[in-house]
Amino acid sequence: MANRCDLCDKGRLVGNKVSHSNIKTKMVQRPNLQRVHAKVGGVSRRIRVCTRCLRSGAVEKSC
Repeated sequence: MANRCDLCDKGRLVGNKVSHSNIKTKMVQRPNLQRVHAKVGGVSRRIRVCTRCLRSGAVEKSC
């Protein structure tokens, strides 16, 4: 299962965690995804949405 937002396609970020002694190790930042019931094309479905899409009102939630 992909760790992506179904609306904006936001995914993970990969970078380096840099210590004080400048040793670099890989780190991954994942988006804050929530599973919500939302209307998609007039049909109520369960989708994975990032919190920015929820907060901006891009999702019409259903019960």
